[in-house]
Amino acid sequence: MAAKRCYYEVLTVERTATGEEIKKSYRKLAVKFHPDKNPGDHTAEEKFKELGEAYDVLSDEQKRAAYDRFGHSAFTQGGGARGGGGGGFHDPFDIFRDVFGSGGGGGGMGNIFEQFFGGGGGRGGEKESRQRGSDLRYDMQITLEEAAFGVEKEVEVSKLDTCESCKGAGAEPGSRVVSCQTCQGRGQVVSSRGFFQVSQTCPRCRGTGQTVERPCTKCRGEGRAEQTRRIKIKIPGGIDDGSRLRITGNGEAGIRGGPRGDLYVVIHVKEHEIFERDGENLFCEIPVSFTTAAIGGEIHVPTLEGPAELKVPAGTQSGTVFKLRGKGMTVLNNSARGDLMARLIIAVPKKLTAEQRKKLQEFAELVGEEVPPPEKSFIERAKEFFQ
Repeated sequence: MAAKRCYYEVLTVERTATGEEIKKSYRKLAVKFHPDKNPGDHTAEEKFKELGEAYDVLSDEQKRAAYDRFGHSAFTQGGGARGGGGGGFHDPFDIFRDVFGSGGGGGGMGNIFEQFFGGGGGRGGEKESRQRGSDLRYDMQITLEEAAFGVEKEVEVSKLDTCESCKGAGAEPGSRVVSCQTCQGRGQVVSSRGFFQVSQTCPRCRGTGQTVERPCTKCRGEGRAEQTRRIKIKIPGGIDDGSRLRITGNGEAGIRGGPRGDLYVVIHVKEHEIFERDGENLFCEIPVSFTTAAIGGEIHVPTLEGPAELKVPAGTQSGTVFKLRGKGMTVLNNSARGDLMARLIIAVPKKLTAEQRKKLQEFAELVGEEVPPPEKSFIERAKEFFQ
């Protein structure tokens, strides 16, 4: 049999190393030579066991003192050490429990190791047999007007809802709820993985730790079945595109009477033909005749509530923006309203009669503008070219 290596050499630390230094080195090497990281590597497996043995001694003050005095013989029969702990297999994940907190400490990293490697056995006894239902998403499209003033919609949602036959119990009438025989009520089944035990959710009871003697024939023991429900949804005024509404308790029903999930409604606002939205304000472009812009007058401007009158001053230039206060979007969770910004664009007629053209030329002469001659036709230009 090969002679045992020095424990300090195994952990690559000096004899004067502190307990924290020993712990740090062990943690690093244990991860490096872990069997799961080196499947099929016999050498790594032996080093991993050797590390556990060395740390088991050097992490204990009394065992370390005995080892420093007597060496490996301190833990053989007739050795000078008191007690018999040295040379036993050390659980490598005790070190991680020390660092991150034990499995019973409430949510630390230690719980992860306990669950993954099966430490402490199953935890099904602590689990609720009634599991919460899943949340659902519903995408809804509404108009800009509906987004501005709010609306109430009724939608149909297909979901797993409380079974009408068993009323959510998951069992036939008179059938009892009993401890799961597969996991013995723990909610987890344990399988061996080399040196470790791996805990997994029980496939029969799905982690609840309980089953029913005679499952409901309609829902197969889940306490819920596929159904279509009509749900009323109140959409507040001022809601924006992409907003999400939470309808509490309208998701899927829980397993065997567990609490319901929630329904999340995602709002999509249709693009409007006239208005563009920027927060609580609206923007639009309004065509106005040259005459109205020049001499002034009143025009009708579209709003979400119908046409509104706007007085255009004489000499208004194209691109001028007029603000109609309180004609924009409703402010969310408020009675206030944004504004409507109307940008006037002077409309130029595309075709003119001879009389209209004559009058415009006369106007141009009156204001001192140089009027270009009428555009010649292609035939006229061709004739001039060949002359």
